[in-house]
Amino acid sequence: MQAWPVQDAKARFSEFLDACIAGAPQMVTKRGAEAAVLVPVDVWRRMQAAARPSSKQLLLASDGPVDLVIPPRGQSRRRPAQAVD
Repeated sequence: MQAWPVQDAKARFSEFLDACIAGAPQMVTKRGAEAAVLVPVDVWRRMQAAARPSSKQLLLASDGPVDLVIPPRGQSRRRPAQAVD
């Protein structure tokens, strides 16, 4: 992966984009620190698909919306027993 200072990436954007499209992600640095990465769109789509939470993760998430009301223990009525033929 090649690192580009932000000034060079701006000045030579076509070359920067072509290097990315050729298949290698390109790092952008700002004041010497890593700031961003340009990746080909197919890599981005694969990353997005992998980032979606699974059903298990959604069900186990504690921050999800909950509208299930559970009555206090011992306060619910039981159904009468039915005769079995």
